Amino acid sequence: MVSLPKKIEITEVGPRDGLQNEAGLIPTELKIQYINALLAAGVRKMEVTSFVSPRAIPQLADGEEVFKKITKPKDAWLFALVPNLKGLERALAAGVQDIAVFTAASETFNKKNINLGVKESLEVIRQVVREAKGKVRKVRGYISTAWVCPYEGNIQPKKVLPLIETLLDLGIEEISLGETIGAAAPLEIQKLLEQALKVTTVDHLALHFHDTRGTALANVWAALEMGFYKFDASSGGLGGCPYARGAAGNLATEDLLYALHRMGMITGIDLEKLSQASLLMGRALRKTLPSRYLSTVGK
Repeated sequence: MVSLPKKIEITEVGPRDGLQNEAGLIPTELKIQYINALLAAGVRKMEVTSFVSPRAIPQLADGEEVFKKITKPKDAWLFALVPNLKGLERALAAGVQDIAVFTAASETFNKKNINLGVKESLEVIRQVVREAKGKVRKVRGYISTAWVCPYEGNIQPKKVLPLIETLLDLGIEEISLGETIGAAAPLEIQKLLEQALKVTTVDHLALHFHDTRGTALANVWAALEMGFYKFDASSGGLGGCPYARGAAGNLATEDLLYALHRMGMITGIDLEKLSQASLLMGRALRKTLPSRYLSTVGK
Protein backbone atom coordinates (compact mmCIF):
# COMPACT_ATOMS: atom_id res chain seq x y z
CA MET A 1 0.00 0.00 0.00
CA VAL A 2 1.33 3.42 -0.96
CA SER A 3 2.04 5.78 1.95
CA LEU A 4 -0.17 8.81 1.30
CA PRO A 5 0.07 12.31 2.77
CA LYS A 6 -2.05 12.71 5.89
CA LYS A 7 -2.66 16.44 5.81
CA ILE A 8 -3.83 18.13 2.61
CA GLU A 9 -3.75 21.84 1.74
CA ILE A 10 -6.58 22.99 -0.48
CA THR A 11 -6.63 26.36 -2.21
CA GLU A 12 -10.21 27.35 -2.98
CA VAL A 13 -10.37 29.12 -6.33
CA GLY A 14 -14.13 29.44 -6.77
CA PRO A 15 -14.44 33.19 -6.07
CA ARG A 16 -11.97 34.09 -8.84
CA ASP A 17 -11.36 31.23 -11.25
CA GLY A 18 -14.84 29.88 -10.69
CA LEU A 19 -16.81 33.08 -11.19
CA GLN A 20 -14.80 34.82 -13.91
CA ASN A 21 -16.42 32.69 -16.61
CA GLU A 22 -19.99 33.57 -15.61
CA ALA A 23 -21.65 35.81 -18.18
CA GLY A 24 -24.09 37.69 -15.95
CA LEU A 25 -22.61 40.11 -13.43
CA ILE A 26 -22.82 38.76 -9.89
CA PRO A 27 -23.71 41.31 -7.18
CA THR A 28 -20.77 42.32 -5.01
CA GLU A 29 -22.66 41.58 -1.79
CA LEU A 30 -23.36 38.03 -2.97
CA LYS A 31 -19.66 37.47 -3.67
CA ILE A 32 -18.85 38.70 -0.17
CA GLN A 33 -21.48 36.41 1.36
CA TYR A 34 -20.14 33.47 -0.67
CA ILE A 35 -16.51 34.08 0.33
CA ASN A 36 -17.43 34.50 3.99
CA ALA A 37 -19.38 31.23 3.87
CA LEU A 38 -16.32 29.45 2.45
CA LEU A 39 -14.17 30.90 5.21
CA ALA A 40 -16.73 29.82 7.81
CA ALA A 41 -16.44 26.29 6.41
CA GLY A 42 -12.75 26.29 7.32
CA VAL A 43 -11.15 27.32 4.03
CA ARG A 44 -7.82 29.00 4.83
CA LYS A 45 -6.23 29.31 1.40
CA MET A 46 -8.36 31.09 -1.16
CA GLU A 47 -8.04 32.99 -4.40
CA VAL A 48 -10.48 35.80 -3.67
CA THR A 49 -10.42 37.98 -6.77
CA SER A 50 -8.27 39.40 -9.54
CA PHE A 51 -7.04 42.90 -10.26
CA VAL A 52 -7.03 42.54 -14.02
CA SER A 53 -8.41 45.33 -16.15
CA PRO A 54 -12.20 45.63 -15.63
CA ARG A 55 -12.50 45.85 -19.40
CA ALA A 56 -10.90 42.42 -19.78
CA ILE A 57 -12.99 40.67 -17.11
CA PRO A 58 -15.96 42.84 -16.00
CA GLN A 59 -17.05 40.13 -13.56
CA LEU A 60 -14.10 40.96 -11.29
CA ALA A 61 -14.20 44.75 -11.60
CA ASP A 62 -15.33 44.98 -7.97
CA GLY A 63 -12.16 43.37 -6.60
CA GLU A 64 -11.33 46.27 -4.29
CA GLU A 65 -14.75 46.36 -2.66
CA VAL A 66 -14.94 42.59 -2.31
CA PHE A 67 -11.56 42.31 -0.65
CA LYS A 68 -12.14 45.21 1.71
CA LYS A 69 -15.45 43.84 2.98
CA ILE A 70 -14.81 40.11 3.41
CA THR A 71 -13.90 38.52 6.71
CA LYS A 72 -10.13 38.11 7.04
CA PRO A 73 -9.12 35.39 9.53
CA LYS A 74 -5.59 35.96 10.77
CA ASP A 75 -4.52 32.47 9.75
CA ALA A 76 -5.87 32.73 6.18
CA TRP A 77 -3.97 33.28 2.95
CA LEU A 78 -6.32 35.30 0.76
CA PHE A 79 -4.75 35.62 -2.67
CA ALA A 80 -5.57 38.12 -5.38
CA LEU A 81 -4.33 37.57 -8.91
CA VAL A 82 -2.31 40.53 -10.19
CA PRO A 83 -1.37 40.63 -13.90
CA ASN A 84 1.01 43.59 -13.83
CA LEU A 85 2.26 46.55 -11.80
CA LYS A 86 -1.05 48.39 -12.18
CA GLY A 87 -2.87 45.39 -10.78
CA LEU A 88 -0.41 45.19 -7.90
CA GLU A 89 -0.96 48.87 -7.13
CA ARG A 90 -4.72 48.33 -6.94
CA ALA A 91 -4.30 45.20 -4.82
CA LEU A 92 -2.02 46.89 -2.30
CA ALA A 93 -4.38 49.85 -2.06
CA ALA A 94 -7.18 47.41 -1.19
CA GLY A 95 -5.11 45.89 1.62
CA VAL A 96 -4.20 42.63 -0.12
CA GLN A 97 -1.37 40.79 1.64
CA ASP A 98 -1.04 37.69 -0.57
CA ILE A 99 -0.79 37.85 -4.36
CA ALA A 100 -0.66 35.45 -7.29
CA VAL A 101 1.03 35.86 -10.68
CA PHE A 102 0.46 33.99 -13.90
CA THR A 103 2.20 32.54 -16.93
CA ALA A 104 1.71 29.52 -19.18
CA ALA A 105 3.85 26.81 -20.71
CA SER A 106 2.20 27.42 -24.08
CA GLU A 107 3.24 30.45 -26.10
CA THR A 108 -0.07 30.52 -27.97
CA PHE A 109 -2.23 30.23 -24.87
CA ASN A 110 -0.25 32.93 -23.10
CA LYS A 111 -0.73 35.35 -25.98
CA LYS A 112 -4.46 34.67 -26.20
CA ASN A 113 -4.85 34.90 -22.44
CA ILE A 114 -2.74 37.93 -21.49
CA ASN A 115 -1.46 39.12 -24.87
CA LEU A 116 2.14 38.38 -23.92
CA GLY A 117 4.66 35.77 -24.93
CA VAL A 118 6.04 33.51 -22.22
CA LYS A 119 9.33 35.45 -21.88
CA GLU A 120 7.45 38.74 -21.77
CA SER A 121 5.12 37.43 -19.08
CA LEU A 122 8.09 36.32 -16.98
CA GLU A 123 9.53 39.83 -17.18
CA VAL A 124 6.23 41.27 -15.96
CA ILE A 125 6.22 38.75 -13.11
CA ARG A 126 9.78 39.75 -12.25
CA GLN A 127 8.69 43.41 -12.02
CA VAL A 128 5.66 42.57 -9.87
CA VAL A 129 7.62 40.37 -7.47
CA ARG A 130 10.37 42.97 -7.13
CA GLU A 131 7.85 45.72 -6.39
CA ALA A 132 5.86 43.52 -4.02
CA LYS A 133 8.88 42.57 -1.90
CA GLY A 134 8.34 43.65 1.68
CA LYS A 135 4.75 44.65 0.92
CA VAL A 136 3.08 41.24 0.72
CA ARG A 137 3.41 38.06 2.76
CA LYS A 138 3.24 35.36 0.12
CA VAL A 139 3.46 35.17 -3.67
CA ARG A 140 1.85 32.29 -5.54
CA GLY A 141 2.71 31.49 -9.15
CA TYR A 142 0.54 29.81 -11.76
CA ILE A 143 1.86 27.88 -14.73
CA SER A 144 -1.12 27.14 -16.95
CA THR A 145 -1.29 24.51 -19.73
CA ALA A 146 1.41 22.51 -17.97
CA TRP A 147 0.22 19.27 -19.61
CA VAL A 148 -2.02 20.07 -22.57
CA CYS A 149 -2.78 23.27 -24.51
CA PRO A 150 -6.01 23.79 -26.48
CA TYR A 151 -3.93 25.29 -29.32
CA GLU A 152 -0.57 23.51 -29.22
CA GLY A 153 -1.60 20.09 -27.96
CA ASN A 154 0.57 18.08 -25.56
CA ILE A 155 3.15 20.10 -23.65
CA GLN A 156 6.49 18.45 -22.92
CA PRO A 157 8.07 18.70 -19.44
CA LYS A 158 11.09 20.47 -20.96
CA LYS A 159 8.86 23.50 -21.50
CA VAL A 160 7.57 23.50 -17.93
CA LEU A 161 10.70 22.84 -15.87
CA PRO A 162 12.52 26.08 -16.79
CA LEU A 163 9.40 28.04 -15.79
CA ILE A 164 9.33 26.33 -12.40
CA GLU A 165 13.00 27.14 -11.86
CA THR A 166 12.58 30.76 -12.94
CA LEU A 167 9.64 31.36 -10.60
CA LEU A 168 11.49 29.74 -7.71
CA ASP A 169 14.55 31.89 -8.42
CA LEU A 170 12.32 34.96 -8.17
CA GLY A 171 11.39 33.95 -4.64
CA ILE A 172 7.89 32.67 -5.36
CA GLU A 173 7.03 30.27 -2.56
CA GLU A 174 4.34 28.15 -4.20
CA ILE A 175 3.74 27.25 -7.84
CA SER A 176 0.42 25.85 -9.04
CA LEU A 177 0.74 23.65 -12.13
CA GLY A 178 -2.43 23.85 -14.20
CA GLU A 179 -4.02 21.05 -16.22
CA THR A 180 -6.07 23.74 -17.90
CA ILE A 181 -8.38 21.83 -20.22
CA GLY A 182 -8.88 18.59 -18.31
CA ALA A 183 -7.30 16.41 -20.99
CA ALA A 184 -4.40 14.68 -19.21
CA ALA A 185 -4.59 11.27 -17.53
CA PRO A 186 -2.75 9.98 -14.43
CA LEU A 187 0.41 8.62 -16.09
CA GLU A 188 0.88 11.93 -17.90
CA ILE A 189 0.49 13.75 -14.61
CA GLN A 190 3.15 11.60 -13.01
CA LYS A 191 5.53 11.98 -15.94
CA LEU A 192 5.76 15.75 -15.45
CA LEU A 193 5.79 15.53 -11.66
CA GLU A 194 8.69 13.06 -11.73
CA GLN A 195 10.67 15.60 -13.73
CA ALA A 196 9.54 18.50 -11.54
CA LEU A 197 10.91 16.76 -8.45
CA LYS A 198 14.37 17.00 -10.00
CA VAL A 199 14.26 20.80 -9.70
CA THR A 200 12.14 21.33 -6.57
CA THR A 201 10.17 19.54 -3.82
CA VAL A 202 6.51 18.74 -3.17
CA ASP A 203 6.40 21.61 -0.67
CA HIS A 204 6.72 24.18 -3.47
CA LEU A 205 4.18 22.73 -5.89
CA ALA A 206 0.38 22.70 -5.97
CA LEU A 207 -1.79 21.03 -8.60
CA HIS A 208 -4.74 22.55 -10.42
CA PHE A 209 -6.94 20.06 -12.27
CA HIS A 210 -10.00 20.58 -14.46
CA ASP A 211 -12.59 17.83 -14.76
CA THR A 212 -13.59 18.21 -18.41
CA ARG A 213 -13.20 14.49 -19.16
CA GLY A 214 -13.77 13.16 -15.66
CA THR A 215 -10.11 12.51 -14.84
CA ALA A 216 -9.52 15.13 -12.14
CA LEU A 217 -9.87 12.87 -9.09
CA ALA A 218 -7.82 10.14 -10.78
CA ASN A 219 -5.13 12.75 -11.38
CA VAL A 220 -5.28 13.79 -7.72
CA TRP A 221 -4.69 10.15 -6.75
CA ALA A 222 -1.72 9.95 -9.11
CA ALA A 223 -0.21 12.98 -7.38
CA LEU A 224 -1.01 11.71 -3.87
CA GLU A 225 0.88 8.50 -4.68
CA MET A 226 3.97 10.65 -5.26
CA GLY A 227 3.58 12.57 -1.99
CA PHE A 228 1.99 15.76 -3.33
CA TYR A 229 -0.42 17.32 -0.87
CA LYS A 230 -1.41 20.73 -2.25
CA PHE A 231 -4.40 20.98 -4.58
CA ASP A 232 -6.58 23.71 -6.04
CA ALA A 233 -10.33 23.19 -6.28
CA SER A 234 -13.44 25.24 -6.93
CA SER A 235 -16.57 24.96 -4.82
CA GLY A 236 -19.41 23.40 -6.75
CA GLY A 237 -17.06 22.77 -9.67
CA LEU A 238 -17.53 26.35 -10.85
CA GLY A 239 -15.25 27.63 -13.54
CA GLY A 240 -13.76 27.08 -16.91
CA CYS A 241 -11.38 29.18 -18.92
CA PRO A 242 -12.57 31.93 -21.31
CA TYR A 243 -9.45 31.35 -23.41
CA ALA A 244 -9.69 27.55 -23.59
CA ARG A 245 -12.75 26.50 -25.57
CA GLY A 246 -14.35 23.35 -24.21
CA ALA A 247 -12.63 23.44 -20.83
CA ALA A 248 -15.16 22.50 -18.18
CA GLY A 249 -15.08 23.61 -14.58
CA ASN A 250 -12.39 23.02 -12.04
CA LEU A 251 -12.33 19.96 -9.84
CA ALA A 252 -15.22 20.49 -7.40
CA THR A 253 -14.02 21.12 -3.86
CA GLU A 254 -16.83 18.94 -2.46
CA ASP A 255 -15.83 15.97 -4.60
CA LEU A 256 -12.20 16.36 -3.55
CA LEU A 257 -13.09 16.72 0.14
CA TYR A 258 -15.37 13.68 0.06
CA ALA A 259 -12.64 11.47 -1.39
CA LEU A 260 -9.90 12.79 0.89
CA HIS A 261 -12.00 12.56 4.05
CA ARG A 262 -13.10 9.00 3.22
CA MET A 263 -9.40 8.12 3.04
CA GLY A 264 -8.78 9.60 6.48
CA MET A 265 -6.94 12.68 5.29
CA ILE A 266 -7.17 16.00 7.12
CA THR A 267 -8.15 19.20 5.30
CA GLY A 268 -9.56 21.40 8.07
CA ILE A 269 -12.62 22.10 5.91
CA ASP A 270 -16.19 21.16 6.84
CA LEU A 271 -17.71 19.44 3.80
CA GLU A 272 -21.33 20.19 4.64
CA LYS A 273 -20.70 23.86 5.35
CA LEU A 274 -18.73 24.24 2.16
CA SER A 275 -21.55 22.56 0.25
CA GLN A 276 -23.97 25.14 1.56
CA ALA A 277 -21.72 27.93 0.31
CA SER A 278 -21.70 26.31 -3.13
CA LEU A 279 -25.49 25.88 -3.14
CA LEU A 280 -25.87 29.54 -2.20
CA MET A 281 -24.00 30.55 -5.34
CA GLY A 282 -25.71 27.89 -7.44
CA ARG A 283 -29.15 29.22 -6.51
CA ALA A 284 -28.08 32.78 -7.28
CA LEU A 285 -26.76 31.70 -10.69
CA ARG A 286 -29.90 29.63 -11.30
CA LYS A 287 -27.87 26.68 -12.45
CA THR A 288 -27.10 23.16 -11.37
CA LEU A 289 -23.46 23.04 -10.37
CA PRO A 290 -21.36 20.17 -11.77
CA SER A 291 -20.17 18.86 -8.40
CA ARG A 292 -21.10 15.20 -8.16
CA TYR A 293 -21.30 15.38 -4.38
CA LEU A 294 -23.81 18.23 -4.52
CA SER A 295 -26.02 16.16 -6.80
CA THR A 296 -26.40 13.66 -3.94
CA VAL A 297 -27.37 16.10 -1.19
CA GLY A 298 -30.15 18.08 -2.87
CA LYS A 299 -30.55 21.78 -3.41
